[in-house]
Amino acid sequence: MTEATLTRSVPDVLAPGRLFIGGEWQDAESGKTFEVIDPARAEVVTEVAEADAADIDRAVRAAREAFEGNWHKTTPRQRGRLLWKLAERLEERKDEIALVETLNNGKPLFESGIDVAMTIQTFEYYAGWATKIEGETIPVSVPFQFNYTLREPIGVVGAIVPWNFPLNLASWKVAPALAAGCTVVLKPATETPLTALLLADAAAEVGFPPGVLNVVPGQGRTAGEALVAHPGVDKIAFTGSTAVGQHIARVAVDTVKRVSLELGGKSPNIVFADADLPVAAKGALNGIFYGKGEVCAAGSRLLVEESAHEQLVGMVAEGADGMKVGDPLEKGTRIGAVVSEQQMETVLGYIRKGVEEGARVVAGGGRADIEPGYFVKPTVFDDVTSDMTIAREEIFGPVLATLTFDGVEEAIELANDSMYGLAAAVWTSDVKKAHYVASRLKAGTVWINTYNLYDPASPFGGYKESGYGRDLGRHALEGYTQVKSVWVNLR
Repeated sequence: MTEATLTRSVPDVLAPGRLFIGGEWQDAESGKTFEVIDPARAEVVTEVAEADAADIDRAVRAAREAFEGNWHKTTPRQRGRLLWKLAERLEERKDEIALVETLNNGKPLFESGIDVAMTIQTFEYYAGWATKIEGETIPVSVPFQFNYTLREPIGVVGAIVPWNFPLNLASWKVAPALAAGCTVVLKPATETPLTALLLADAAAEVGFPPGVLNVVPGQGRTAGEALVAHPGVDKIAFTGSTAVGQHIARVAVDTVKRVSLELGGKSPNIVFADADLPVAAKGALNGIFYGKGEVCAAGSRLLVEESAHEQLVGMVAEGADGMKVGDPLEKGTRIGAVVSEQQMETVLGYIRKGVEEGARVVAGGGRADIEPGYFVKPTVFDDVTSDMTIAREEIFGPVLATLTFDGVEEAIELANDSMYGLAAAVWTSDVKKAHYVASRLKAGTVWINTYNLYDPASPFGGYKESGYGRDLGRHALEGYTQVKSVWVNLR
């Protein structure tokens, strides 16, 4: 897609968008809709039907019927072929989908293209897994008994995803669930429902049976709450804030459903003085400013060894000041609009808090002078201490807090001084130091001399209050299956 062909329109299926339940496009039972906003222009893109408890019930019933019916009868090979066909259809529609993602989320178009590419890879990866979910035989100690296990789909999955990577994170839930033989009710974030609806459209085009994938945009306090509480849902897969994840876990207790939670982060990006500092500076910029900082694994705490501090912070500040902030559809834009006016005000509030508590702004520091959209300058703070709000709370915006340390053990202690444990990075030329520090960090992902790398084959998830369970890789399949032990008497 060339810049000249770009328009700010959405496909007919999204104008206005409707719920996708049981293989059909439907209005909400209440007739309610909500507006979807282009954050770069602060204007309405379209309206979407707003699901509530009655619509969630219809979707769960459709998913249950499909699970017990046509989908239950499909072979692993058939599921794998459908997932591969879905990946191919997404590839054919990738430009359209990336454009809609940018209109809905505000991220630069090239980033949306990366998101769509990884979504395609995720469906391809799990297409291969559909025929490889196996049981085992167990040499039990009871004489003349044959014992084996079956790994079976858990059932109906409720997937709830956030607004920062709307389609990509949906694929992290949907693809392994479908590969395992489950059916899905997907609730996208209210701010960004459009590409989830395009995913449903593509799934219908390639022949997924009705009810296998249902998409129900709606508010968290109504649609989301109803999905988590519904007794017909066997598993909730959630990505979002720690506070909401804690609430989901409490609600899910009443129906004893399985839950996986990928939650917040305040990830440390540790730079030792022996690192390649120009490369580390670029890694720090990518770690916090990719996706406008609206990334749960963002390297929002830059921990720099004292002797390299001044040089590295200077390079990072210069790089931040040189980033183009603006229309995400324009070539060269590096920082797009944050997702909503509310999120912009939240980020700006944290910037003010950082100044009030004594941190020093060395780059950015406020709203970008671009009207009428929701733009924040890429901001770098120095002279941050570990007790400051900007060093402890997840900001979810383009704001970097820089702290210093002296020596390996202090770096590890500072890095682990957080309620979160989602990701971390280590920059050093000493391979022994790199692996030692990685082994001591309490984080689900550790990058060494790089940042923000993901692959469908590599598991992703958190320690501590960053959640439990894993997305991606074969490990994700464990969350969508359950094990049955079968005993056979041979005498």
